[in-house]
Amino acid sequence: MLVAANALTKIYPGPAEDVIVFSELNLQVADGESVAVVGPSGSGKTTLLSILGAMEAPTSGEVRIDGEDPYALTQNKLAQLRAEKIGFVFQEHHLLPHCTALENVLLPVLADGRASQIDQKRAAELLGAVDLAEREKHLPSQLSGGERQRVAIARALMRKPVLLLADEPTGNLDRQNATRVTELLLLAAKQQGAAVVVATHDEKVAQKMETLRKM
Repeated sequence: MLVAANALTKIYPGPAEDVIVFSELNLQVADGESVAVVGPSGSGKTTLLSILGAMEAPTSGEVRIDGEDPYALTQNKLAQLRAEKIGFVFQEHHLLPHCTALENVLLPVLADGRASQIDQKRAAELLGAVDLAEREKHLPSQLSGGERQRVAIARALMRKPVLLLADEPTGNLDRQNATRVTELLLLAAKQQGAAVVVATHDEKVAQKMETLRKM
C-alpha cells in the first residue's frame, strides 16, 4: 500500500478532560486509488489529513507513506518528504496574491532555488491540463474562484507527488466548478498513479471516489 495508517489515535488535552478525536483508526490507500473521507464537522477529517500529510503527529499509531514512517525522520528529511511526495489542496486556495498563476504553480520548486526551464515547461503544461493555459500571467485577483482552485491543484501536482490530500477542495465552489475540480483530482490518481484522499461534506464529490471512509 502506498499509504498505510494503523491504529491511529489522536487526543487533544483539554482543561477539564481530554478530547478524543478518533481512536484506533485504520486506513490503507493504494497507488492510483481515490478515497473520500466523510463525516460530520468535528469528526476528525482534517486532523486525519494532517497526520497523513506528516503535518501533525498522532498520539499513537503508525503512518507509512511509500514505505517510510514520516514521524521517525529528522526535521530536514521530513520536510523533504513533504516537498517531494505529498501535495496539498485546501478549501482556500492559498495562492500568493502578488504572483501570477504560473509563478504560483512553480512555488514548490522555488523553495530549492530558481526554477529551471524544465520546471517552467511542466508548470505551463499543468496549467494547460487544468484549462488555464491562457491565464498563466494572470494574478489571483484576476481569476474566478474555480480558476484559483484549479491553479492550486496544478501547484499541488508540480512535483509529481505520490500522495495528494484535499481538504474540502470544493467547499467554496459552485456545482460546475466543483465537478471540474473533482475530475482533476481523479485524473491525478489515474494518470500519475497518486493516492488521492479527499475530506468532503459534498456527497456528489464523495460518490465519485473509488472508496468511501466514514469517520
